[in-house]
Amino acid sequence: MEYLTEIKVRGYHADFYGHVNNARYLEFFEEDRWAHLESTLDLQEWAAKGLLFLVVNINVNYRKAVGVGETVLVTTRLEKVGTKSAVLLQEIVMKDSKEIAADARITFVVSDRSGRAVVLEGDVLHQIENLGTIQ
Repeated sequence: MEYLTEIKVRGYHADFYGHVNNARYLEFFEEDRWAHLESTLDLQEWAAKGLLFLVVNINVNYRKAVGVGETVLVTTRLEKVGTKSAVLLQEIVMKDSKEIAADARITFVVSDRSGRAVVLEGDVLHQIENLGTIQ
């Protein structure tokens, strides 16, 4: 498997116990989502059309503590697409052992200028389907 995002855990990522703070995992997931967005979508074109990628739900499973000095890899793949929302499956894995440290299901919508979710069809659907693949 290929990875777009590799993160070395720094002291500021850690909590009092020396482990990655739960909120930082969300940032790690977001970093990889942005890497996928930037590698698969023309974000300036989307902005010109008034289309926004909005996260509406996140469910995270914390599976293994990650300490300062360790390196993790983040993966993102498209799990399912509905009429107006889609779900990404993301994993944070230990670089050396490939053990899963955390995984998350991220539900998102694409909204228009009015703030309403658009139907995922046509070109928008095609671009969304490419989010889980590395270009």
